[in-house]
Amino acid sequence: MLSRPILALAAASFGIGTTEFVIMGLLPEVAESFGVSVPRAGLLVSGYALGVAVGAPLVAIATARLPRKVALLVLMGVFLAGNLGCALAPSYGFLMLARVVTAFAHGAFFGIGAVVASGLVPRAQRAQAVALMFTGLTLANVLGVPFGTALGQVAGWRATFWAVLGLGVIAAAAIAAFVPGGLPGSRGGLAGEFRSLRRWAVLLPMLVSTLASVSLFTVFTYIAPLLTEVSGLTPREVTGALLLFGIGLTLGNLAGGRLADRRLMATVIGSFSALVAVLVLFAFTSRSAIPAVLTLPVWGALVFALVSPLQVWVVEAATDAPNLASTLNQGAFNLGNATGAALGGGALTLGMGYGSLPWLGAGIAALALGLVLTARRGDVGAGAVGPVVAGPVPVPVETCSAGSR
Repeated sequence: MLSRPILALAAASFGIGTTEFVIMGLLPEVAESFGVSVPRAGLLVSGYALGVAVGAPLVAIATARLPRKVALLVLMGVFLAGNLGCALAPSYGFLMLARVVTAFAHGAFFGIGAVVASGLVPRAQRAQAVALMFTGLTLANVLGVPFGTALGQVAGWRATFWAVLGLGVIAAAAIAAFVPGGLPGSRGGLAGEFRSLRRWAVLLPMLVSTLASVSLFTVFTYIAPLLTEVSGLTPREVTGALLLFGIGLTLGNLAGGRLADRRLMATVIGSFSALVAVLVLFAFTSRSAIPAVLTLPVWGALVFALVSPLQVWVVEAATDAPNLASTLNQGAFNLGNATGAALGGGALTLGMGYGSLPWLGAGIAALALGLVLTARRGDVGAGAVGPVVAGPVPVPVETCSAGSR
């Protein structure tokens, strides 16, 4: 399972995840460098998320007919160019543009990479393969972001982007060396692929993916002030708590992939049910330091236990347009990021306290669960409900996998 091609994809996802999130820890340095306020520097986070959401369909169209390995290498080229622009940015506006360019590679890479990863393993292991690729993203939060932040604080924020650029070169070389080249792109018409995406069976898992992300970022965007003002942690203790959260993300991601290969929809339903319960619990445990810290890794595990199952569900539902659907689902996740941050901010503006945000997150997760429960066996694609049948996955001419965040 832990093959060199999947490791190469995981290495690239580590670099992409690091460049996405490390800016959060460097906002004061970036703001001082360009003479802007920290809130304005914070728009670099929103700009990246919106760049993923807007860029995903555009890049999906542009790379649809390319062989999958070529498409991945083109996207890594965009990633490298964007990070080079970040490292050399002479102004805040140029840095924003470079961040958006980098974001354009994000959604398509994870979307295409998920389809490729699932096509490299037997059918009964495809969700695990997707989860292993996304492990790079979770490890970016555990390792890449803390070390990148520390490097930026010591050597200047530009040094962090130079380091990410180096990681990207290594990952691109690994993809060139190890990912097989015989995986074709789409050979059908793009119009036909987009028509297939209008089906509710395809739109439903994308909507659920969006709501899962909204639920997370409604709370997580404001986790630092929640932990300091409500739970009573010091800023240094918040760093340790977030490390535990990141460990939970990694373990949950791996567990979700393994469980989804046994019962895909049961894993989605069970994870959402537990997520609602834990967020309700967090509304109470957040009032005290130790219970709050103990709840964080459980929350993180449940959130990322959903990533690979939702990605596989989308691709199974869109069997005639898996690459496009998988890419658009990444845009859905990032649309949820931006929406959740805005929703949480709006709730705080209207007078809701930080300690009440978990209730809002639980409500959104409950809405997602309700939508999942409306799915029927015939609506979600072959194998989406019930146990996954073991056996090798052929590599179809048009999809490069028999199904695949």
